[in-house]
Amino acid sequence: MLFSSWQFILLFLPTAFFAYFWLNHRRLVIAGKVWLVAASLFFYAYWDVKYLPLILGSIFVNFAIGTGLARAHLATLRDFPKRHRQVNRKAILATGIVTNLLLLGYYKYTDFLLSNINAVLGTNYPLPHIILPLAISFFTFTQIVYLVDSYRGETVEYDLLNYSLFVTFFPHLIAGPIVHHRQIMPQFASRWTLTRRYSNILRGLFIFAIGLFKKVVIADSFAVWATAGFDGGQALGFFAAWATSLSYTFQLYFDFSGYCDMAVGSSLLFNIWLPINFNSPYKAMDIQDFWRRWHITLSNFLRDYLYIPLGGNRHGEYRTYLNLLITFALGGLWHGASWMFVIWGAMHGAALIIHRRWRAFDRPLPPMLARMTTFMFVNVAWVFFRAKTLDDALRVLRGMIDFGSVLAGTAASLPTSDLAWGGWLSDALLRLMPTSLVGQIPTFLAITVAFGLIAQKNSMAMAIGAIGASKLLYGIIVFVTAMYFMLAATSTVFLYFNF
Repeated sequence: MLFSSWQFILLFLPTAFFAYFWLNHRRLVIAGKVWLVAASLFFYAYWDVKYLPLILGSIFVNFAIGTGLARAHLATLRDFPKRHRQVNRKAILATGIVTNLLLLGYYKYTDFLLSNINAVLGTNYPLPHIILPLAISFFTFTQIVYLVDSYRGETVEYDLLNYSLFVTFFPHLIAGPIVHHRQIMPQFASRWTLTRRYSNILRGLFIFAIGLFKKVVIADSFAVWATAGFDGGQALGFFAAWATSLSYTFQLYFDFSGYCDMAVGSSLLFNIWLPINFNSPYKAMDIQDFWRRWHITLSNFLRDYLYIPLGGNRHGEYRTYLNLLITFALGGLWHGASWMFVIWGAMHGAALIIHRRWRAFDRPLPPMLARMTTFMFVNVAWVFFRAKTLDDALRVLRGMIDFGSVLAGTAASLPTSDLAWGGWLSDALLRLMPTSLVGQIPTFLAITVAFGLIAQKNSMAMAIGAIGASKLLYGIIVFVTAMYFMLAATSTVFLYFNF
């Protein structure tokens, strides 16, 4: 590959922007949309062109089914009994959903299913090792929402070009947010999106710069420590284990929210507002509050298209608890074909059940304790999300409660690389604090800074209002710093590209 993901995005974005508005300026509106669809498909195909027919076929099939469902809802069909029409419409909707899920299941879960069958039944079916197409989870969920809303009569007549633009619009295509047709398609139909709006351009560049900084400066720095701890295989002491878990907690947040900031910022250049996907989730006061702030578009999807159809909270207390567990276990499985994701999802489902039970006592925790308890649970759950195996997760968790290792060890037992960061300062610190802590000081300093950052306004709050001189200067400094770090980036792929 010629360029890594962020390099390609930075080269691709100006070309797409100037060509789109040049065509609109010449009143070639349809050509502008065609260009944007073509540019988005090129953006998708850049990573692996062999999956381009897959997304094109998905678009054509879902558009045809959705259009048929929407028209059937509006038609009187006086020649047919109402019940017959309903059965046909439900059958068509079910066919569309099953087709999408089978496609997703084949690429994402075939190896997982066969490996579990082999383990349970003692069979030896060969694993095909199917490579997961980029963004299949996101564009599949986006189109399932469209089908369901078409069945409900909540969509209007869209042509294939507008629908294709809705699905493929490159800022959200690769890793979300999961967009709803009523959030995006009316914007593309509006004449207010056809001309350059410099307030949106400035605001978009400001948000984009913050997102880029989050990714290449913060997330990629934490990635080094998280990878060393989770994938190293070595036993972890108390400080090393906490440095590992917290590093991933912040890596994931700054990586994914950074991408979403870049998506929101780049879409604003085209006068399109994408839905906010993160709202300072690590400030959450309880686990329900966390899911109102973290990956908001996925939370809304799980609530509206899984939890509520399962029955929600309409069938009694224990059925509600079961629905929560099923919803979050499947939400975990959506992230990847691994029991570790299922465990992570089930943990969050159980936490929501406990939260409901606790709330019934009407004994809220003090704000600081509530926030700390929520964050600590989320941090522990992320260990299962990140670990490749249950043994790896337990290895990290054992270290996090290994209080005996706090004062254990000598300078000779530490890897030289753990002490090299401070030179003579490391030698001085060894006389003042536990040996096992000295090697983790750079990580804990970065974690302290990260805690300070999440306590501040998030990027969306910072972008509210006019982009004055101070914000413009701030954005320039952040962007230049991010560009500098890109030259020595240790990670070239956004984490959610894997999901």
